[in-house]
Amino acid sequence: MKTIQESLEDISYLLRIPQRKPYGSMEGDVKKAMKIAVDNKEAMLGSMPAELKEKGSELYTSLLEGKGGLQTLLKYIKDKDNDRLSVTLASSLDTIAELELLQAPGLSFLLPKQYLDYPRLTGRGVVEFTVEKGDGSTFVPTAGGEPKSVATIQVVVDGYSAPLTAGNFAKLVLEGAYDGVTLKSANQAVIADSESGKKGYTIPLEVMPAGQFEPLYRSPLSIQDGELPVLPMSVYGSVAMAHSVDSEEYSSPTQFFFYLYDKRNSGLGGISFDEGQFSVFGYATTDGRDVLSQIKTGDRIRSAKLVQGRERLVLPAAASAPAPADPAPVPADPAIAPAES
Repeated sequence: MKTIQESLEDISYLLRIPQRKPYGSMEGDVKKAMKIAVDNKEAMLGSMPAELKEKGSELYTSLLEGKGGLQTLLKYIKDKDNDRLSVTLASSLDTIAELELLQAPGLSFLLPKQYLDYPRLTGRGVVEFTVEKGDGSTFVPTAGGEPKSVATIQVVVDGYSAPLTAGNFAKLVLEGAYDGVTLKSANQAVIADSESGKKGYTIPLEVMPAGQFEPLYRSPLSIQDGELPVLPMSVYGSVAMAHSVDSEEYSSPTQFFFYLYDKRNSGLGGISFDEGQFSVFGYATTDGRDVLSQIKTGDRIRSAKLVQGRERLVLPAAASAPAPADPAPVPADPAIAPAES
């Protein structure tokens, strides 16, 4: 599923090229995604609970053959119809996100003992942000339509690979910690911080390495040595927690950011220089990514809601104020962009 998603994300990047579009590369990306989907149907559907397999099968068929699916993508690429291609691409990515959400809930590993009192998300969820302009201007839909004063950003939160980070974030959303928060636009990031969430605790840096079965805690990855995370930061609209200003082994409990990844500002074959250094825990869906590029400093989150996954959020008795697993200073408000910290 991740490989299919990455192939389609590449098309999204190619569509933003202002000059002549590389339709041949786009066609190759779609055909690669189709082959993976056809060859791995049983693996894609096999991990779903029995009661969800029928819905999963319907989504799988829609991904391959539906009006907003891969076959239709190929048609619009051959027709060089950029507007319909963009809309269909968004539909395909949303279908992939729905398929991922149907995967069986629960973690396949045990958390370290020192983190059992932390909130955790044992599966995936969806958080919906309602964002408004701070200066009274409007958001302009990139796929056409009327400008709007309020926009919606949906984020798929992944507790399979980052259960502590996703759990803490989901808990804060339920508490309304981000409602009314003012956003800050920085270099390659849109940053949000909730002052109400500062309770004197930290969250350990949490990164799941590719090929491993459980996350590493307080240990960043070394991309120079070929270590890559399951949840890559090198995707436009990835969502991560900022570092604690006192130690990069910990994340801020409240400050998160949307990463505006751009291949032109990356190295090592198009990988972000900060890959493996932050706790990535989710991704903005297609519509949300369009909104992110229009956010400026002073815009506000009107509301944040956990619209899916509440039943997967585990709140231990001590979760209202978990203590640090190891002695660590209380984090302060980071003063620089997370991507540069």
